[in-house]
Amino acid sequence: MKTKPFSILNRAKQIKKVTTQKFDLVIIGGGVTGAGIALDAASRGMKTCLIEKNDFASGTSNKSTKLIHGGLRYLKQLEIGLVKESGRERAIVHKLAPHLVIPEKMLLPLVEGGTYGKMMTSIGLKVYDLLASVEGDDRRKMLNKTETLEKEPLLDAKTILGSGYYSEYRTDDARLTIELLKKASEFGATILNYCEMQTFNYNTRKKIKSVACLDHNSEEIINITSRNFVSATGPWVDVLREKDASRNNKHLHLTKGVHIVFPFEKFPLKQSVYFDVADGRMIFAIPRGRVTYVGTTDTDYFGDLEHVVTTKADINYLLEAVNAAFPKINLHENDIESNWAGLRPLIHEAEKDPSELSRKDEIFISDSGLISIAGGKLTGYRKMAHRVIDVVIKTMTTKQASKFKESYTEKIALTTQEIISSKDVKTYQKKLQQKLKKAGINDAYFSWYLTSTYGKQTDIILKKMQSFTNKNAELRLIRAELWYGIHFEMVNSLSDFFVRRTGRLYFNISSISKFKNAVIKDCTQYLNWDATRIKKEKEILNLLLKDATHFYDKE
Repeated sequence: MKTKPFSILNRAKQIKKVTTQKFDLVIIGGGVTGAGIALDAASRGMKTCLIEKNDFASGTSNKSTKLIHGGLRYLKQLEIGLVKESGRERAIVHKLAPHLVIPEKMLLPLVEGGTYGKMMTSIGLKVYDLLASVEGDDRRKMLNKTETLEKEPLLDAKTILGSGYYSEYRTDDARLTIELLKKASEFGATILNYCEMQTFNYNTRKKIKSVACLDHNSEEIINITSRNFVSATGPWVDVLREKDASRNNKHLHLTKGVHIVFPFEKFPLKQSVYFDVADGRMIFAIPRGRVTYVGTTDTDYFGDLEHVVTTKADINYLLEAVNAAFPKINLHENDIESNWAGLRPLIHEAEKDPSELSRKDEIFISDSGLISIAGGKLTGYRKMAHRVIDVVIKTMTTKQASKFKESYTEKIALTTQEIISSKDVKTYQKKLQQKLKKAGINDAYFSWYLTSTYGKQTDIILKKMQSFTNKNAELRLIRAELWYGIHFEMVNSLSDFFVRRTGRLYFNISSISKFKNAVIKDCTQYLNWDATRIKKEKEILNLLLKDATHFYDKE
């Protein structure tokens, strides 16, 4: 049987496509929502184009808690429909990419005076499982104090009464976004990063007929014509609605979420934990490879959309929370290895605190035909996409609509050489570990990292690794990763590679300074950078490194 080729995003080919055809749909915004819409539209048969002003997943879709989860706290807010949909979507997305959406057991400690009592936790988790159709070993269990401390010895033995033990899924939000876009491209979608929508162009009936976009690579203006336009720009939804003169009293309410990352040696958590904070909120602590990360905060945000930073107040809040829940570790500010801060584009509701705002998505339709979607959560990207495309189809005549299929994205595996199940993921990872040893890499972390990042696409990287002659095997590996990122995933900058394709800024930050110069040298060769571009790339990377390791006095 002939092997299917791997998905490829090639920017030069995409640029040629964008200027030579009229589209059925143009999507503005290359986060997970836009990527999901692109896949849904292209797989139904629509001529689809997606543009992103920066890199894919450079906004909210790289700044989440990196969980595909049902949202237990939304059950407390009686958002039954949201919990039901999110819970069921977890299992679907896991099947579509089992190497990338990974089962994660979650411990919910019960403490005296905590958010959840024993009976309410038991009932709540049972309802949670029922709504999400959870079966078998993934169903919730109630643990006593001894069983809870066996699962996680770092918890406070003085205050623990027991716990709930239930299932969620861990992911890499930026990697999920890029795989969705690669798959959309397979179905014929035109996908472009660093292509900024600047103005809407209207016909005589004041309907949008095209968008004028700036290609940041060439500095040329590109006009893209389409029958329909969707804004999936997250925190920038209202900015585009203002450009369209269609913003009204229904608007966004932005909140900020911060996560902090510790070396695993400093915070050796055995088990993911969802725990109480003194102010009544709950946050996550999640072990991941070489690190453990904690988050998130939830505060109103009125600052610069282009530069969201972590403040000392954010750090103090999270440190106090984690030290109260895990008193044995006594973490300090200088133990933090890196951090990230991102925005949630929620729908404004008067007189509600940030943590009380609904995570439901909502679609706005302007008189000009601009369709905007805001709100929602990472877990619901597929259903959000389905709803948006159904709205797009309603704008068409019966004859036009009849050309397009019903949505079937629940059946589309996100990588062409897919791994079928969690068992296959483990099998592949074990075989990969042996291959890496032969290549000179003995640290088992790398087989986990490569499998959970690329899945079987790692095979291409390992093959390319053989073409480099450096004595340092880890250097050969990162050079092969970069080659793959540029030729298969439209890597266009240092930040694309270090932040969104590999997650190194957050989860292996020391590797950046170690291999930065080699990566710059290869980028210069592959992408034809001149001295000015190299200087600019270094400046941007230095700012990102500062933001990831520095805590500001204010926003």
